[in-house]
Amino acid sequence: MNLQPELSRRIPLRRLGAERPETGPLVIVVEADAGECAALARRLDVPAVAELQCRFGLSGVGRNGVVEAEGLLQARLTRICVVTAEAFEATVTERFSLRFVPADQLSAQPDAALDLEADDDVPYEGGALDLGEAAVEQLALALDPYPHRPGAERPDGVGIGDPPAAGQDPDAEAGTGDERPNPFAALSRLRGDRPN
Repeated sequence: MNLQPELSRRIPLRRLGAERPETGPLVIVVEADAGECAALARRLDVPAVAELQCRFGLSGVGRNGVVEAEGLLQARLTRICVVTAEAFEATVTERFSLRFVPADQLSAQPDAALDLEADDDVPYEGGALDLGEAAVEQLALALDPYPHRPGAERPDGVGIGDPPAAGQDPDAEAGTGDERPNPFAALSRLRGDRPN
């Protein structure tokens, strides 16, 4: 089943040519229109995407068809605060690096140890790179899984990210000044009742 991506910008490899050491990277800007933003909001499960723009700097087609890319993603969208359940506007600005790799090469590579520092490998087929889909995937990775509105407070009145007040035990029950019971107190009493 071949589904059309919500944001598709296919760039033929022939626009890149061979390595471009003298001319520098090919710069392409991908920007979502209103209809694409609405479709992206549904895909990302957010109330709204107001804008999405991604600037790619693409090297020429290197050895084995690999294309190196540097990107700058900027987006503005509506999120729901996990603390207050209120909608708020969030912005995302993310720099990233990735490599477009022919799909048959990725499938032929044996599983290797996960390298968290390595650039992401994005498969492509048919002699073209889909920069729109790559931008959406980077946005999905950059979204906070637990969004909270700036200044949001928990029901106990503590702001998100606030350190505990001086002398306050963050594990102590709210509203009580009593010390927490020692779980070994009962054992100590039992032991004291027994003859040595």
